[in-house]
Amino acid sequence: MSYQSHYFKGVKKAQSNAYAPYSQFKGGAYLRTKDGRTFHGANVENVAYPMGICAERASLVAAISEGYRPGDFESITVTVDGEKPSSPCGACRQVLMELCDINVPIYMTNQNGDMIE
Repeated sequence: MSYQSHYFKGVKKAQSNAYAPYSQFKGGAYLRTKDGRTFHGANVENVAYPMGICAERASLVAAISEGYRPGDFESITVTVDGEKPSSPCGACRQVLMELCDINVPIYMTNQNGDMIE
């Protein structure tokens, strides 16, 4: 299995758990640590939009909750059901900057399996 298909399979599994009854915009994230562990994240909405959490932050929160720290992350893959891959929102970018090294790749995918790093 190629690197791209392996990560795409993992991120689609994460996305399937999204709870997005308001926007119908389901996102998934697949975070990989340097020691090979993976954490899935899905966006979880709330009727009060600021109270929701994006998939990227959900995966990072899961990893931090398990004892991982900044510098422990190898890559993160995010996906959306869209025509084009979508980049993380501003809040997610801030958290990614704080918790991930500057060289940690962010792979953005879409429903067709297109990928942008």
